[in-house]
Amino acid sequence: MLSGMESIRTRNPQSALMSLEADAVSARSGFACLFSDSDEYETALIAERRAQGRYEPPKSRWPIVMLLGLLLMVIGTVLLFN
Repeated sequence: MLSGMESIRTRNPQSALMSLEADAVSARSGFACLFSDSDEYETALIAERRAQGRYEPPKSRWPIVMLLGLLLMVIGTVLLFN
């Protein structure tokens, strides 16, 4: 079986050149980036994370706890001064 370089030598030069160019294009396309700059990448990343719901504020119970605490303080004050 012939290696890559030996098989290129046995072909005609035009065919070998076209094969090398096709291989180069194929190799370059493997490293191609979908984004033109980092800002475009960050924008797409944030949009994807928002679609997944990662940036929604967590459901917090603190407002309810604070309201109940304030209500107990008001009731305690009213009962104290009555």
